[in-house]
Amino acid sequence: MTPKKAWITLILTLAIAWGSLAAMLAVGWAPKLGLDLQGGFAVTLVAPDGTDENTLNTAADIMRRRIENLGGVQEPEVAVVSGPGGEASIIVQLPGVDDRERALQAVGTTGELSFRAVLAETTESLVFLNPEGEHPEGTDETTGLAAEDDVNKPAYLAGQDDLLVYAVDGIVVDTPAGTTVVFPTGRDITDATAQFSSQGLGGQWVVVPEFTDEGGEKFREATGYLANFPPGSPQRQLAIVVDGVVFSAPAVANTVTPEEGLDPDAVIITVGTAENSEDEAKSLAAILRYGALPTTFERESVYSVSATLGADSLRAGLIAGLVGLALVAMYMLVYYRSMGIISIVGLTVFGSFLLGSLILLGETQGTTLTLAGVTGIIVSVGITSDSYIVYFERIKEEFRHGRSLTSAITHGFSGAYRTILTGDTVTFLGAILLFVLATGQVKGFALTLGLATVIDVFVAYFYTRPATFLMGRGPLGQGGLFSVRGAMGGGEIVEVKEPVEVSS
Repeated sequence: MTPKKAWITLILTLAIAWGSLAAMLAVGWAPKLGLDLQGGFAVTLVAPDGTDENTLNTAADIMRRRIENLGGVQEPEVAVVSGPGGEASIIVQLPGVDDRERALQAVGTTGELSFRAVLAETTESLVFLNPEGEHPEGTDETTGLAAEDDVNKPAYLAGQDDLLVYAVDGIVVDTPAGTTVVFPTGRDITDATAQFSSQGLGGQWVVVPEFTDEGGEKFREATGYLANFPPGSPQRQLAIVVDGVVFSAPAVANTVTPEEGLDPDAVIITVGTAENSEDEAKSLAAILRYGALPTTFERESVYSVSATLGADSLRAGLIAGLVGLALVAMYMLVYYRSMGIISIVGLTVFGSFLLGSLILLGETQGTTLTLAGVTGIIVSVGITSDSYIVYFERIKEEFRHGRSLTSAITHGFSGAYRTILTGDTVTFLGAILLFVLATGQVKGFALTLGLATVIDVFVAYFYTRPATFLMGRGPLGQGGLFSVRGAMGGGEIVEVKEPVEVSS
């Protein structure tokens, strides 16, 4: 390596490391923090026994999109895991959530989406009885309403037979008996968007659903059936029921006639102009778009982390990292003198590449930095410090065997780099295995550890090599106690002899 080539390599490496990180920070990019560093909560959902992997992955994907479409949740993490007993579950982590109830609702509404006719609005005195004056099996003893949203379990209103009734949140819904109307379900909807409509006084938020061809005909017939009831009647409403909850119950417009029903290509669900109308519209659109999951889940646990606790965890991790970095820097300066400066600057180069990689992964892949990831970063400081120690010790060994300082620096890197490459390869393979086999936050540790080993190999070749080469030829190379030569120490110098060819 020539001094000119060394300078070019060194300057380019520093410019890329520091410049790229500065550019990311200048545009407002920063690492996306995980649940344990910024607060939020996690929920574990257990699937029924025998649920296959494809069904779980499909459910996780739909759940992830539903949560993202609700807004207010920063980079949700949805992972399918298997328990020690073979049970399957989905762990949902919602860092930085600002509306816990809405996000929990998105996680919990995992059942079938259906459209149902509204029968009435419940009151405390409303009681449903069977023809014998008794509460049917499976109904609430106080109201007589069905306890579960199951259209196969009939309840009766004032002695009327064959009326399937269910009630929740003050609204009674049913599947109309004695009619041929088939109400649509979530499988009949292909998309739904929340929009702000400028029509009407001051404008308002609306939801525009899109139906399949078959679903559109079901919707037309269902709204035509509801149009038989007079304007203002609860029975003119169409309830949207998800996982046993009436999420919304919009009324069919007065202009809709029983003969024609509502055109499915021109459906607009009006949400209103209230303060939270935008959130309600986005929530309704997400429910309509991703309402039906291929299986149902039981909520096993909810784990919350306050924003204060998350900030404390981040502060503790940063303090630990800075203290460790300071101790390493002091040791390198005392033991390796001017070469310690190379390692300290190198740690900033290494840190810039690592932090920049995490920021880039966060922006492009949604990767979050967790407390386990911070631990991996702290461990990586030791990994890259070991690389400097391996190289510097190899230089000392070459020097003690009689090479000149510049020759020891050049030849020492060849042997040291092979050792660094071997050690980092083993660590990298371990990180890959840990990332593949582990679950939860351990993956964050494996990710930062794997990135650190790759960056360490890069920094050793493109920064440490030219920087040490140039320092050995500069004023801090040859003279003085703090110089590179001063760090070589004592010990026996062994003469290096050229091999002599002996002929027989």
